[in-house]
Amino acid sequence: MTSHSASPSMNPYDDMSPVAQAAYRARAAAADLAPLPRAVKDDALLAMADALEVRTAEIVQANAEDVAKAREAGTSESVVDRLTLTPERVRAIAADVRHVAALPDPVGEVVRGSTLPNGLDLRQVRVPLGVVGIIYEARPNVTVDAAALCLKSGNAVLLRGSSSAYASNTALVRVLRDAVGGAGLPADAVQLVPGESRDSVRELMRARGLVDVLIPRGGASLIRTVVEESTVPVIETGTGNCHVYVDAQTDLDMAVDILINSKAQRVSVCNAAETLLVHQDIAAEFLPRALDALADAGVTVHGDERVLPYAESSKATVVPATPEDWEAEYLSYDIAAAVVDSLDAAVGHIRLWSSGHTEAIVTTSQAAARRFTQLVDSTTVAVNASTRFTDGGQFGFGAEIGISTQKLHARGPMGLPELTSTKYIVTGDGHIR
Repeated sequence: MTSHSASPSMNPYDDMSPVAQAAYRARAAAADLAPLPRAVKDDALLAMADALEVRTAEIVQANAEDVAKAREAGTSESVVDRLTLTPERVRAIAADVRHVAALPDPVGEVVRGSTLPNGLDLRQVRVPLGVVGIIYEARPNVTVDAAALCLKSGNAVLLRGSSSAYASNTALVRVLRDAVGGAGLPADAVQLVPGESRDSVRELMRARGLVDVLIPRGGASLIRTVVEESTVPVIETGTGNCHVYVDAQTDLDMAVDILINSKAQRVSVCNAAETLLVHQDIAAEFLPRALDALADAGVTVHGDERVLPYAESSKATVVPATPEDWEAEYLSYDIAAAVVDSLDAAVGHIRLWSSGHTEAIVTTSQAAARRFTQLVDSTTVAVNASTRFTDGGQFGFGAEIGISTQKLHARGPMGLPELTSTKYIVTGDGHIR
């Protein structure tokens, strides 16, 4: 009998870390996804939506573990709210996936094209980014939004949620992978990054060459860490210190409605208003009504010295504002408030303190609206509308991958086109230079 020595392993993953293995599998999946026609990707998305609804109980049960741990740890209710999945929220997430399936496929879209003077045909077309890494905090809905948008745009996604949502994300990714694989696509197009420690985050941030782009979603500390420490290109999403400015010429009822919706409709999200600015000429009429309405909504006002006197005749809880209040993203039932001398003073305040997310003006003056929109440099400027509309779903993009506050490649709510790059296709007929 002839003996044979053990042959060396042909598995290229054997000597890699779990994170590197996931990234390599994602690259292979991305290569398979890139040429797929829209119909194939849409079928997979619809399968994902159906699976979310069929397996809602499994998802909600896993989420309950995370919610219980968060409450035991003394986590704020605003964060618990963002973490929580109910059957209604799961159905809404599934509906968002179906909306993404109904959207046009950006891959292959001709951005521009022409026939050059030498007869060459030149086209710039949209192509997938490749492997997209998402680092995010306690928002399990992001798991599904990111997976759906990345798959539709031909990208594989590596999901690294926070440990506080680990059970929820694990259940969601299991459901999504089963659906994707069942539809005949590579299940590795959707992966949860292995590990719960920060080491796995650091490795993901340094996986240059394996991961094409990272998108952080969360608080200022998370975003700053990813931007400063990553060697992988980053699309920076920003915090939401959003402002509502009430102009001298305004409809008081509309201004109150927009303020309350912007602040209190859902306080734990980045497009909730955190600062109210009121023109001095309207302050005496507007602030008493606004403070009472904020009180009814349970909002504490952090007012400057020109706001505080109005608290005496109001049922509102008003405390003196500190410099920290002007830059705060509260994500709670709190709002900073100041009286300003003019529209230009409001713009100056916004330029100094805003995170560049969303600012709103409430005015009946077209000239004021035009000047405000020209001078304010944020991703979104709303005229007589709530800040809460800055959202991929509200903008008709389906779900969103994040809201970019940078100025390169993508800005504002990021939908499908923002998850693509471009390449040039040059077609000749024996052309040589």
